[in-house]
Amino acid sequence: MPPSGAILPTSGAAHRLRVTLLMAGSCLPILGAVLIAPVLPKMQDHFADVPGAGALVPMALTVPALALGLLAPFAGVIVDRLGRKRLLIAATVLYAIFGTAPLWLESLGAIVASRALVGVAEAAIMTCCTTLIGDYYSGRVRDRYLALQTMCASASATAFFVIGGAAGSAGWRTPFWIYAVSLLIAPLMAIGLPRPTAATGAAAEDGESRDTAGAPKRSFPFRQLAGICGLTVFGALVFYTVPVEMSYLLDDLGVTATSAIGLATAIASAATVAGAITFAKLRGAPAPRLPLVFALCAAGFAVMWLANSAPLLIVGAVLNCLGTGLLLPSLLTIAMSRLDFADRGRGTGLWTASFFIGQFICPLVLIAAESALGTLAAAVGLLGLASAVVAAGLFLTARRSAAAVAALPQ
Repeated sequence: MPPSGAILPTSGAAHRLRVTLLMAGSCLPILGAVLIAPVLPKMQDHFADVPGAGALVPMALTVPALALGLLAPFAGVIVDRLGRKRLLIAATVLYAIFGTAPLWLESLGAIVASRALVGVAEAAIMTCCTTLIGDYYSGRVRDRYLALQTMCASASATAFFVIGGAAGSAGWRTPFWIYAVSLLIAPLMAIGLPRPTAATGAAAEDGESRDTAGAPKRSFPFRQLAGICGLTVFGALVFYTVPVEMSYLLDDLGVTATSAIGLATAIASAATVAGAITFAKLRGAPAPRLPLVFALCAAGFAVMWLANSAPLLIVGAVLNCLGTGLLLPSLLTIAMSRLDFADRGRGTGLWTASFFIGQFICPLVLIAAESALGTLAAAVGLLGLASAVVAAGLFLTARRSAAAVAALPQ
């Protein structure tokens, strides 16, 4: 029998294959986000004579995240109606088709369009993988695998950046071949992922299954998810600030060597992984810890703002990334805990959309703040202040809720 908190067995070859496939699928949207970043200058040179290339080439990198953020809620609706496994396999195949399309496309506009279609496939893949984690597991086991999902995404971002840079040395089109890896993953998903049902997917938090067949229909819990989705948009902005802006902050301090910038980014990424590992080991509900997590992120931003040397900047980045490593699985776990099987696809889609919209607006927000304040470091400091305000607000809200519960007649 599965242990408490697990709906399916958590040992054996089938379990290991299942988890590996879910984590590999969760990494595919990260692949789309960072793989071609190192070759953007070469793409820019290749399309230098194309009108608008200065805007279109960067869009090739960012448009998948925008498409993912806008379409994930619709992917969630399809997940609940068509089934998780079927949509996941189809989207994984389409991911390879759209992802490798720039190998043959000559038009920059067509390449950008194919990248938008990659984002459509990513929306389905990310929503399905996260939903299936919620279907297959519950309680602390589910929390552990959601944390593992964060760890894999953080570690893969660094790995894919390096792989993309190495492949890009052979030409700007070469990294697009790597998208074909999903053609190897799709057949394994068809074989290794069981089809979830309401009986297996609507497990209670104590690990006991409850069949929702025949239960009266109820409205989707938009109100319960609205707060956590809004918080996730801000959390994604906090999460992506260091990966997106670290190189610019180091450059402002006079560090221009790509090896040094890469090492600093890798150290910060390792701190995110350490935070996710810490989350998996912590007991108790994550919601009461959110004020402390945001406060840790704020402290990291404050150190980065005040840093007058690269080592101090890295210390601040590590503090912040320890916080973001705790933050992402906390937000996702809270959202998943509010969803039943019938709502899990739509709910996961809304949460995924919130996260990737936050990712997309992150550089825009920081550019606007830098323009207003004069320096990128000051913009990061302002984000740290906002994180501290959010931490204080969550703390006060939790205290008021606890006081209200204590005041109820026993």
